[in-house]
Amino acid sequence: MYPGLVHAHSGLRWIALILLLAAVVVAFQRWQGRSGYTDGNRKLYLFTLISVHIQLVLGLILYFVSPKVQFDGALLSDKVYRFYTVEHITGMLVAIALITVGYSRSKRATDPTTKQRFVAIWYGLGLLLILALIPWPFRIPGAGWF
Repeated sequence: MYPGLVHAHSGLRWIALILLLAAVVVAFQRWQGRSGYTDGNRKLYLFTLISVHIQLVLGLILYFVSPKVQFDGALLSDKVYRFYTVEHITGMLVAIALITVGYSRSKRATDPTTKQRFVAIWYGLGLLLILALIPWPFRIPGAGWF
């Protein structure tokens, strides 16, 4: 079960990243172009929100079953264990909270330009944080592209 969860979490990250990047680009273009907030935009932003929340659920399951997560204080001095036990989960929780706040604030805004601005800024901050804390193969030993 563990390898399947790891592959699902790693593979679905690409879908979440593509949706997140598309949402930020579309929101920024519409914000700068002063275009309206259409149903297509709302669906893109919603699917992006759903994809990062699915990643959250898979990540939380992995957090409690992964051998890479260690709660022993001595092991936290190891870079890899510290990354998975503290840094990765904390950063991802903050990033998903930023994305959720952006979606909620854009839903409540009345002006179409304000809606796009909220999505562009909050989703953009979440995207930057996610990109910084993904276990890329060039950053974390043993991490893979999928």
